[in-house]
Amino acid sequence: MARERTQLQVRKTHATRILAVSGLCILFYVLGASQSSIVPTTHTEITNKVGDENTSSPNEETPYISSTSPSPSESLDSESHHHDNLINEEDSQEMIDEFPPCNMSYSEYTPCQHTNRGNKFDRQMLKYRERHCPSKEELLHCLIPAPPNYKPPFKWPRSRDYAWFDNIPHKELSIEKARQNWIKVDGDKFRFPGGGTMFRHGADSYIDDINELIPLSNGTIRTAIDTGCGVASWGAFLLKKDIITMSFAPRDTHEAQVWFALERGVPAMIGVMGSQRLPYPARAFDMAHCARCLIPWSKYGGLYLAEVDRVLRPGGYWVLSGPPIRWRRLWRGWERTREDLKREQDDIEDVAERLCWKKVIEKDALAVWKKPINHIDCIKTKQKNHKPHICKRGNADEAWYKELENCITPMPEVSNPDEVSGGVLEKWPERAIIVPPRIINNLVPGITEEKFQNDNEIWKERVTHYKHIVSGLPQGRYRNILDMNAFLGGFSAALMKDPVWVMNVVPAHFKPDTLGVIYERGFIGVYHDWCEAFSTYPRTYDFIHAGSVFSMYQDRCEMTDILLEMDRILRPEGTVVFRDDEDVIGNIKSIVRRMRWDSKIVDHESGSLTKEKILVAVKSYWTGEAT
Repeated sequence: MARERTQLQVRKTHATRILAVSGLCILFYVLGASQSSIVPTTHTEITNKVGDENTSSPNEETPYISSTSPSPSESLDSESHHHDNLINEEDSQEMIDEFPPCNMSYSEYTPCQHTNRGNKFDRQMLKYRERHCPSKEELLHCLIPAPPNYKPPFKWPRSRDYAWFDNIPHKELSIEKARQNWIKVDGDKFRFPGGGTMFRHGADSYIDDINELIPLSNGTIRTAIDTGCGVASWGAFLLKKDIITMSFAPRDTHEAQVWFALERGVPAMIGVMGSQRLPYPARAFDMAHCARCLIPWSKYGGLYLAEVDRVLRPGGYWVLSGPPIRWRRLWRGWERTREDLKREQDDIEDVAERLCWKKVIEKDALAVWKKPINHIDCIKTKQKNHKPHICKRGNADEAWYKELENCITPMPEVSNPDEVSGGVLEKWPERAIIVPPRIINNLVPGITEEKFQNDNEIWKERVTHYKHIVSGLPQGRYRNILDMNAFLGGFSAALMKDPVWVMNVVPAHFKPDTLGVIYERGFIGVYHDWCEAFSTYPRTYDFIHAGSVFSMYQDRCEMTDILLEMDRILRPEGTVVFRDDEDVIGNIKSIVRRMRWDSKIVDHESGSLTKEKILVAVKSYWTGEAT
């Protein structure tokens, strides 16, 4: 009965909206209508009422579908010449074919990190917390509902410090970590003071301490990885120094850590250091960080530190704080013996030395190691201390369901000890635009310097066009952006001056592998197979870009399943831009109509005669029923 009531509520809402627009409503995202002509929906009015009384609504600039849209003849400048009405009689007749809402018990569903499925796997090396995806027969063909009182997140930068309680109704961390100042419940909001297990005086103060040890402010360090990130306050506050962090943590007893990070507008994903490589290329990060992240660094012969070594760029830093670093002063508070803590630190020091790392400094709560810029000296030391040896073969970038190896990932060969393996990276922000070393050194088949430069120009033109057809993009409505087929990261580069961040996805199993190029440009991303669910919670992205994704996957998995996964991770009233062949776009449009998305085919930036078409879609606002 509850499910039937939920479906009835959703369909009544949808039917009311269709009657209101009378088949003539024009999508304001597509047409870039002025705010003066926008009539707020009931949802907007509710949001305004519950916002902080001293701050304007986080949604005040959000464009909506309006019942007072200008007539089509007044607004066709950017409308497609296909004359494809947003909602028409055919759409309303197909309401009976809409996907039903899932039961509210699926509101927080993460398909590949589902607890019941994971518990069937071995607990050794945290295998049960790794990705274990449902079979094709287990896939849901319903829409994941938002909580009953869901509201659009606060706009950046306020979202860094606040989130709506109703969006992620979990108080567990505010109770369990009350003394550590991670998160506070403040009326109908969560507040994030910037605290953490190892930085109770705040993330800013902690970052300042690190900045005294290694350079965080001169553009040398741009990409970072935070293992076991908590609510990602370290990554959130590093953004002030133009350092972007890939924060990850497993879905575990600390409910919603990664979810809180994404709700705040901070890059994060569900992940764990277990038995498999992290889904990032070799030589990706300028800095790696662990603040009491509880990873057993010295176990399994130092296997996890060898994986950190793989993803660190030549000359990159590893920062460790917490046990066992302060054991001489704090061993009693950790309820461990001095001997046990000393043994752990000695083991970590030994593994780091065998990886050819140099210890930069240990001061108070912090210890910092540095990876060598090349392996010339390391190869010599391996003659005496051969474990772990340097890996003999294999693709260092291969990281999709790839088992960890207890060997040192080789760096590109150099001719002298002062040469940086793979090439020197420019400081940020210059590195975003210049040709990356992997392309200069012909390490990406088929990608030349000229092709890279042309791609940059293409994306400048595309983003200019997007800002014309998606009015929320230049207004700062979006924060979390997902590029499902990122190629060289040109979309990120064209948006680098906007208040957004982009999760760049390079599809696994397809060539060329360009994720290393994206990291060398100073952006972040991940390998992924879109035949499976993404490692994130529901409703975590504001804007999704899908360029040629469905053409790539049309022979590998069902279009409907990919679109339903996009619906799961897209926030209510979030936007998707599809670029694909005309036939594919037509098929996408017929499916998203059943998902309660409003969509419009618009002109390509090169004109209406090009074979590639653009479809802009907006997920409608609806919620499940309270239980």
